[in-house]
Amino acid sequence: MRFTDAQLAYLGSQLLGRLATVGPDGGPQNNPVGFRVDDSHRILIGGRRMGGTRKFRNVQRHPRVAFVVDDLASTKPWRPRMLEIRGTAEALTDVEPFGEGYSPEIIRITPERVFAFGLE
Repeated sequence: MRFTDAQLAYLGSQLLGRLATVGPDGGPQNNPVGFRVDDSHRILIGGRRMGGTRKFRNVQRHPRVAFVVDDLASTKPWRPRMLEIRGTAEALTDVEPFGEGYSPEIIRITPERVFAFGLE
């Protein structure tokens, strides 16, 4: 699945999203995360100790995730914008770190469904 130009522009303008994973007890875990979009329109999530995080272990056990990026374009008038991406995630090791201080692990999300609001 590919993002539209408007969706790519929005994702490129944002610094944080929220990743929802499935915990070992079957319950949700939701975390704010930094992200990037790669050339294949997949979401890449990195961190300083990504391989040791609960979200990384959750993805290793259960790859179904949801990722949300949202903000308010305006409060008067009220204009929320958002993307919800549902898909399959992979917990990857030994990858090129995002930058200095980042660990060599990432979570890579392949979108299967995208819900958008307020972007077009």
